[in-house]
Amino acid sequence: MNDPIGVPSHVELGLDTFGDVTFGADGELLPYGDVLRNVVEEAVLADRLGVDFFGVGEHHRPDFSISAPETVLANIAGRTERIHLGTSVTVLSSDDPVRVYERFATLDGLSNGRAEVILGRGSFTESFPLFGYDLADYEVLFEEKLDLFVKLLDNEPVTWSGTKRAPLNGQRVFPATDQRLKAWVGVGGNPESVVRAAHHGLPLVVAIIGGDPLRFTPLVDLYRRALDRFGKAPLPVAAHGPGHVADTDEQAREELWPHYRVQMTKIGRERGWPPLTRDQYEQAIGPDGALMVGSPDTVAEKIIRAVEGLGLERFTMKYSGGTLPHEAMLRSIELFGTKVAPRVREHFA
Repeated sequence: MNDPIGVPSHVELGLDTFGDVTFGADGELLPYGDVLRNVVEEAVLADRLGVDFFGVGEHHRPDFSISAPETVLANIAGRTERIHLGTSVTVLSSDDPVRVYERFATLDGLSNGRAEVILGRGSFTESFPLFGYDLADYEVLFEEKLDLFVKLLDNEPVTWSGTKRAPLNGQRVFPATDQRLKAWVGVGGNPESVVRAAHHGLPLVVAIIGGDPLRFTPLVDLYRRALDRFGKAPLPVAAHGPGHVADTDEQAREELWPHYRVQMTKIGRERGWPPLTRDQYEQAIGPDGALMVGSPDTVAEKIIRAVEGLGLERFTMKYSGGTLPHEAMLRSIELFGTKVAPRVREHFA
């Protein structure tokens, strides 16, 4: 819980990935199967090093390998012992809430209560035409499906109706979980989504992709005011942001740059943005930038600044960065678990 000035007395630290398709030792892109198996090995390492949470994103595009996150997480669950497992995010708008709940309830049973689901609208839209949804219904799809999903969390018969899905009439969904499934709402900066999360009494995850992390302070404040207005108890706030850890600041900066540049330039071309410049990259990895890139000390200080500034109870670093090779990511995870996390935890102890 937060103290009166909003600084947490304890912070959870996690890692996540979208299963970015990476270069192999020969400089060629790895097959999707190799990338997926590497993600499992990365999660096993994170568990062994005491990282609190491991998340995988859902995407339906060629540069990412994970389109069925629950399947990947189930594999990881069988290879790990204590780390919590979830998504970053599950695109609820283009899925069925009942099936999402069933899959994560199953994962929760398999992992002995370690499953979490982060529900969002998604920053990419490929899943909408893929599964037959109209982008014109972007808002109503998420609003209705989140409303149904929250009702499913009670493990009780559900009666519900909406405009985009068949109604339920006193129906139960299985398997039931031993405890209430932990569900979050992930947002990228939309105030309506923040208020919606508070209305449903769900904890919040803020995706910090660009700019100063502290620019999200008004959104976090809005969330906490909305919780109070809706008569809800205080709930955790988490943040997720990209990063890379290496032995020195220079090594981290130079290792990530060519892979991050290609990825962001490609995404920018799809969205009408100009190509990423080196100056923009340097600003993003600076003291008040969004990228958690640098030596363990540098990354720890940036995480501490974000946690204190936003009153976070969890911070998750997206350790994959475009085609950044598996070996570099393993080293980043090792440094995160052995040096970054202990320093951040000691600061808040």
